[in-house]
Amino acid sequence: MTTAAPPGQREDGDDDRGGLRAALGGLTTRGRSFLAAGIAAGVCAYVLGQADLLRVGLLLAVLPLVCVVVLHRTRYRVAGSRRLSPQRVETGTEARVHLRMDNVSRVPTGLLMLQDHVPYMLGPRPRFVLDRVEAGGRREVSYRVRSDLRGRFALGPLQLRLNDPFGMCELTRSFSAYDTLTVIPRTEPLPPVRLAGESAGYGEGNQRALALAGDDDIIPRAYRHGDDLRRVHWRSTARYGELMVRREEQPQRARCTVLLDTRRIAYEGGGPDSAFEWAVSGAASVLVHMLERGYAVRLLTDTGSSLPGDGAEGFTGSGQNTAEAAGLMMDTLAVVDHSDGAGLSRAYDVLRGGHEGLLVAFVGDLDEEQAALAARMRQRGGAAVAFLLDSGTWLTGGAVTGAVEDRLRRLREAGWTALAVPPGTRLAQLWQQAGGAQNQAPAADTYGGWS
Repeated sequence: MTTAAPPGQREDGDDDRGGLRAALGGLTTRGRSFLAAGIAAGVCAYVLGQADLLRVGLLLAVLPLVCVVVLHRTRYRVAGSRRLSPQRVETGTEARVHLRMDNVSRVPTGLLMLQDHVPYMLGPRPRFVLDRVEAGGRREVSYRVRSDLRGRFALGPLQLRLNDPFGMCELTRSFSAYDTLTVIPRTEPLPPVRLAGESAGYGEGNQRALALAGDDDIIPRAYRHGDDLRRVHWRSTARYGELMVRREEQPQRARCTVLLDTRRIAYEGGGPDSAFEWAVSGAASVLVHMLERGYAVRLLTDTGSSLPGDGAEGFTGSGQNTAEAAGLMMDTLAVVDHSDGAGLSRAYDVLRGGHEGLLVAFVGDLDEEQAALAARMRQRGGAAVAFLLDSGTWLTGGAVTGAVEDRLRRLREAGWTALAVPPGTRLAQLWQQAGGAQNQAPAADTYGGWS
């Protein structure tokens, strides 16, 4: 929610004259017509010597000027606020924007026109006409926005138009506050299939790694506010000179890395139905799916950047940290764009550093070199699932070419479960196929884990 109030008129001469000039510039077509007619009548009265016509001309000319002065001298103040419900939505989903106007002055307002600035991707610019608002009163209105494109969209500033009763003059006051609506990729519910990955963390095995194996193997940490004093390890406290406590048993969570290929040269075409948007939506769906099943996940792009990046080796933690990390990854996917990189070497450098558990990759066009590099990304003992999107297939709507089949064969020979993504295919269907393909793999090559 944001709140702001338009700047009030000041009493010093320079600002007063500047505000009066702005008010004269706010004359409506009716006001300008009255002023022009009054001047013309005055000139004709002077030429023809008609006193009555001169009085009519003065009335026509003075009326809009009086309206300008009265509107300029209006001293009531209003406060405006905006609230988004919700602040983060999926593509194609509506969000509601609630506007509230409060009259914080001691005098009632006249007729007000309220207008909010929204990007054209979210729909038409909303306008509302507010009746007289009593002193201390309020008015609430709302409108809906919807976008088929990902991104962060600024809403605001809120504008208030003041009109005189005769419609001669119109002044615009702008608030200074903005709000941001985040449109994240659409996610698709995935079926619970059995894939190979990290040792069973929150799955059937529910194995636990003990931090305390014995007094000699203790791994203490610094005391934190709220820790049980019964867990204080006095020997380590004396050694380090600060209060140390024993670490609790920590669950060993299965890991999943979602790799998103964003190279510009790997995708052709654009729009909500393009291959790149399908890949972004697929990555978001897998991230949500794995988080719901207790996996520690991270998002990795071809540039080597990893999110959330603050946990162990870049993976999410647990509890509140997981929710924050999920929001961070969704916000990143909302604005992710093509990179200028030509290869996947940076992502490969990150993956070869350790055991990543389950690896799910969404990749675009691969040449011979990049296909060989992607094949080496699969870690020993961990499962790897690749969804290959061929730009030519997506642009023409044709069948998968022989070159794509060759890339798939190379990945499969390296241990990947590689699937081609035809245009318009639902990820849930491919996810089911990936689970079926891995169930047919040799048992010695996998570790059980529910995804």
